[in-house]
Amino acid sequence: MSFLTPRLGIDLGTTYILVYVPGSGVVLREPSVVAVSSDNKILAVGDDAKEMVGRTPDDITAYRPMKDGVVADYHVTEAMLRYYISKSLGKWNFFKPDVMISVPAGVTSAERRAVVEAAVKAGAKTAQVVKEPILAAIGAGIPIHEARGYMIVDIGGGTTDVAVISLGGIVASKSVKVAGNKIDHSIADYIKKEYNLMIGDKMAEEVKMTIGSAIEMPEGEELEMTIKGRDHLTGLPRSVGIKTNEIVGAIRHDLREMVQAIRDVLQETPPELSADIIDNGIIMSGGSSMLRNLQDLVYRRTGVDARLADDALYCVAKGTGEALTHLDTYKKAIIAKR
Repeated sequence: MSFLTPRLGIDLGTTYILVYVPGSGVVLREPSVVAVSSDNKILAVGDDAKEMVGRTPDDITAYRPMKDGVVADYHVTEAMLRYYISKSLGKWNFFKPDVMISVPAGVTSAERRAVVEAAVKAGAKTAQVVKEPILAAIGAGIPIHEARGYMIVDIGGGTTDVAVISLGGIVASKSVKVAGNKIDHSIADYIKKEYNLMIGDKMAEEVKMTIGSAIEMPEGEELEMTIKGRDHLTGLPRSVGIKTNEIVGAIRHDLREMVQAIRDVLQETPPELSADIIDNGIIMSGGSSMLRNLQDLVYRRTGVDARLADDALYCVAKGTGEALTHLDTYKKAIIAKR
């Protein structure tokens, strides 16, 4: 690897893309949204495109080319990666970068190849893909090479990845397609059913972040917020007040699936490593792991302490940067089967 070759770590999320440059940290965090015109021209990427979601005329579509953490639209993903790679490197860099990209633990080899091809076509010199739990663990500061078991739960927008890591490899893992976006949809569905009010993805996400919780709050401690949307029957704008415990009920099913994935992995874990997990606790990373009281819910359902990693939002991105900086140390852990 030439010292002139720039290196980029990309956390290719369903909702956000984060780019990490070793030595500089996270240089970019933008939504993985692309606005495309009816004749297939890319009009905007990232923040500019997200502003357009739900607000575009008929001949422009703003959508996410990543679905459940994998490439759903190849052409658009490539354009999106090209935009982020060039934006991260700046206009004076004439060398193609070596890129490391995160993918969910459950990806197939075809999906993995699609990510590598999209990155190389988008201007990368080489592209390596690494499973998200490994990167999240490295970014959370877990000593993954030790002969000890650590459990990492990475909850993003599209997937919840659960893995037990020991000696630099994944011992048991599960990836479920239930995470932040699914929770947003459940909130929007509940509000439509209960109040006949249609709200957009952006509003649903705001509800989740402002008053959402994984477990019910005692009376008097509930949070409240006013939501605005369109009346389903009259078609006119309207607003209603909503409380935390309603949201808890609305997302209960999604949380149950996420917790079940954790329980399944715990049940597959060899006894020696189970003992380590009880000592070390479950480490949670990813934007959606920051949902209020989620650690408590995990503790109640599994009996194992759960804690939020430092900088939970940036764990995977930091892991890519760390792995790129110390490639020799992490070589065994990150060279996933092609």
